[in-house]
Amino acid sequence: MKRHSGRAAIVVLDGLGIGPAPDTAAYGDEGSDTLGNLARAVGGLQLPNLEKLGLGRCRASGIAGLAPGVSPTAAHGIAQPASPGKDSTTGHWEICGVLLRKAFRTYPKGFPVPLLDEFAQRTGRGWLGNKAASGTAIMDELGAEHQRTGQWIVYTSADSVFQVAAHEETVPLAELYQACALARELLMGEDAVSRVIARPFEGRAGDYRRTAHRKDFSIAPTGTTLLDRMADAGVVRVGIGKVDDLFAGRNISSEHTPTNGDAYRLIEQALDSLATGFVFVNVIEFDQTWGHRNDVPGFHQGLKELDNWLPRLLARLRPDDLVMLTADHGNDPTTPSTDHSREVVPLLVVGPKVKPVPLGIRRTFADMGQTVAEYFGLPALAAGTSFLQDVVA
Repeated sequence: MKRHSGRAAIVVLDGLGIGPAPDTAAYGDEGSDTLGNLARAVGGLQLPNLEKLGLGRCRASGIAGLAPGVSPTAAHGIAQPASPGKDSTTGHWEICGVLLRKAFRTYPKGFPVPLLDEFAQRTGRGWLGNKAASGTAIMDELGAEHQRTGQWIVYTSADSVFQVAAHEETVPLAELYQACALARELLMGEDAVSRVIARPFEGRAGDYRRTAHRKDFSIAPTGTTLLDRMADAGVVRVGIGKVDDLFAGRNISSEHTPTNGDAYRLIEQALDSLATGFVFVNVIEFDQTWGHRNDVPGFHQGLKELDNWLPRLLARLRPDDLVMLTADHGNDPTTPSTDHSREVVPLLVVGPKVKPVPLGIRRTFADMGQTVAEYFGLPALAAGTSFLQDVVA
């Protein structure tokens, strides 16, 4: 099997879904279409660089504002989720070749009180909240009481997450992280959640703000990932964004990025310095900053910033490079929900030797990981079908 000598990258634009999956309605997400609805909400997207790559050609119905007659310069299509669920851990694991048989457990009515009482007893602090809520809303609701009592703010969402919020002046960061590590130990087996998330914040009542010190404590992957294969073969791996958290730090370390701009800057640095290897990126703000807050103008501006940055990415590619732009789920800012949505994701593949062919509808995100595995000459992953031979000239 040929091993390519260049760089491969998968850039996950967190939450940037491109339309309903076949089973979207089963998840309560009927009507969700992150890119399509956003484009309609703003009267059409003007994204010349993404349009040139072929974003508007990824799906048959097109995207308002993106000319359907463009001759794409990237291989283009969509990928369907094969694993049950619609969270970042599930999506990233699937990209890397691990499919779930059963979705991670969710707690829409809150966590069992005995579990929370054990958490309180072992951490020395009580708890507040215990419900599904928007992170910003529950800070406003319970932040002052938390500061008065020192009790943890515990909440969840439609996803499989146990979130612990604490003011940085009330609870030291190290103590918050230690408590979340303990919660990770408690939330296993029948009570397992995908992620325990430390949510530190600052400010005063009426003006509480999250800080950049979020930390995720994920469950370890349940199968062999693309990253595991790379580690065994000695392939250099560079993580950008929260990818290390999503794999419980197994065979990937990463520099976290509070903004999309930070991620783009680190991608440039990696491509400027890396001779050969894999760059794995999570670009966070489409999901965390705009999708979860139903911020249509912010989401739209973020797309413009991505589009403006793309020439800087393309200018850094060397002859044998292979770069994929994709997502892990949807997060439609135009719907009443502030949670993730079950959607298909865009797939754009760029590189000097990449043929701009239609990739159609891929049956699983794992096709991406399988393609990168073949690129580096690695043993096949358990899931996915490589499209490397279709796109490399």
